[in-house]
Amino acid sequence: MVISIASQKGGTGKTSTSISLAAGLAHKGKKVLLVDIDSQANSSKVLLHNYPKIPKEQTIYSTILERQSLNIHPTHVQNLSIVPSHILLSNTDIELTTAVDHRESRLKTELDRLKNQFDFVFIDNPPALGWLTLNAFTASDQVLVVVSPGYFELDSLVQLSKTLEEVRKYFNPDLALLGYLFTMSEPTINTSASLQVLRQTYTEKVLKTVIPRNTDLRDAHFQKTDIYSFNPRAKAALAYDRLIREVFLPDLVLAESQEPNHEENS
Repeated sequence: MVISIASQKGGTGKTSTSISLAAGLAHKGKKVLLVDIDSQANSSKVLLHNYPKIPKEQTIYSTILERQSLNIHPTHVQNLSIVPSHILLSNTDIELTTAVDHRESRLKTELDRLKNQFDFVFIDNPPALGWLTLNAFTASDQVLVVVSPGYFELDSLVQLSKTLEEVRKYFNPDLALLGYLFTMSEPTINTSASLQVLRQTYTEKVLKTVIPRNTDLRDAHFQKTDIYSFNPRAKAALAYDRLIREVFLPDLVLAESQEPNHEENS
């Protein structure tokens, strides 16, 4: 299964979600691959301690812009591998605009060769709707949309939904919306109002699990590690664990006496 983690706006917790889901499933014994296709390369910087020494030829750059095989690197988390990103991916839209091949399928072509080696493949998308995101959506089975509180954050979902429809129409008819994940929740009027609007607008597509704003996530990334390795009892770790059991490992909920799903919101 290939899942894109997407958001049109930056600062929504998209990369934190990508790292936490990938690492959380790896900690549970699943073999996971994280493809970092965001030119900011934040997932790569957290999970690869030698990231500054990795040349662009050993990153996703070589696949998207040079049509080479995927370069997979082991991370410090057992069972978790990553295809790192590179800052020069920021040139993708310029480079691919004049390409004459199936430019939207460059990632899919290479990912299809090896995705069956993993239980889960996650793609950390850029916070923009360009050729990188089109490559990710074309290669994916499902898209998980990350939403944080705020008017502009909710408004951006309209364009993202249009992009999903266009990808289904032209490139990937089987692409499914996994759901909307509400992140950075805190006990404020803005959070309550945003979550209410999201649930009224997208109803059953909004996931039950809500991810709280938690400084442990920031501290974990500062230490270049995932939240489970940093503090498995942190509020964010427990929330992402509930999300994993809600969406990816539902049988685990039954096996663990069905722990109640307490939402972290106001």
